[in-house]
Amino acid sequence: MITPRLGIAIVAPAGCIADPSALDRAIARFEAQGFLVRNYYDHSCTHQRFGGTDAARLAQLHAAVADPDVHLIIALRGGYGLSRLLPAIDFEAIAASGKIVVGFSDLTALHMGLMAKAGGLSYAGPMIAGDFGAVDPVAFTIDDFWSCLAGPTHTIVERAQGNPALDLRGTVWGGNLAMIAALLGTPYFPRIDDGILWLEDIGEHPYRVERMLLQLMQAGVLARQRAVVLGDFSGYRLGPLDNGYDADAMLAYLRQTLPLPVLTGLSFGHIDRRVTIPFGAQGHLVSDADGFTLTLSDYPTLRRA
Repeated sequence: MITPRLGIAIVAPAGCIADPSALDRAIARFEAQGFLVRNYYDHSCTHQRFGGTDAARLAQLHAAVADPDVHLIIALRGGYGLSRLLPAIDFEAIAASGKIVVGFSDLTALHMGLMAKAGGLSYAGPMIAGDFGAVDPVAFTIDDFWSCLAGPTHTIVERAQGNPALDLRGTVWGGNLAMIAALLGTPYFPRIDDGILWLEDIGEHPYRVERMLLQLMQAGVLARQRAVVLGDFSGYRLGPLDNGYDADAMLAYLRQTLPLPVLTGLSFGHIDRRVTIPFGAQGHLVSDADGFTLTLSDYPTLRRA
């Protein structure tokens, strides 16, 4: 899709922002690049830890979907809050609008629900608070997003040791592991067969990561996938009772136990340098002893004239 002036909506369906100047920086940068910006977030209307009351956050999202000048809907930040909104979100309207919703972390719930309820694709990509509005944005993260958006394909290249040799294709989906595990058994968990499942999280001890992956296996989800690709899992603390049980021990156990290949080294998660991944794209994963490539296709794109 080619649009002469890209319209960007900023919404806060989850958490509020700590520093409102980040929002100002993001808007100024978008406008300097010629984008039309619609900001639906009002910092004075935050509620507790959220970017507004539940009703207000839902209204932000639906107003952005209904705005005819908007092509991209970019989340202010993650945090927590989307789980509260899932029963009231008009997923059919989002899918029918053709607008691309962008975000990660807590936004995983929206990606999952959109696919499950309406077959809609979205982007696990940069947000306002830590990316577009950062004091010093990470060029790779921003550039990778615009490159992915322009399409028609997008290739992620990673250098990583110790992964199995693979050459396979499947539907690419995933995101925050805790959010995915929390949605298991709900109407917002899409059934995806022959998938390439990517995962990330922050502050989760390796045993909790292991437990959530075992939950997905025991629920039958992993038997329907072709591979699991792990991103960043940082921010946890080991204790004396771990007695040698760490991320490496957890990974070795998972590779022995799960019914599919497990890869590591994806540049995705709560890190500054991050790739963009269209949720629901078709993927071609090729891995060898030195790293892997994941080539994405058949996902929604936008190009400026």
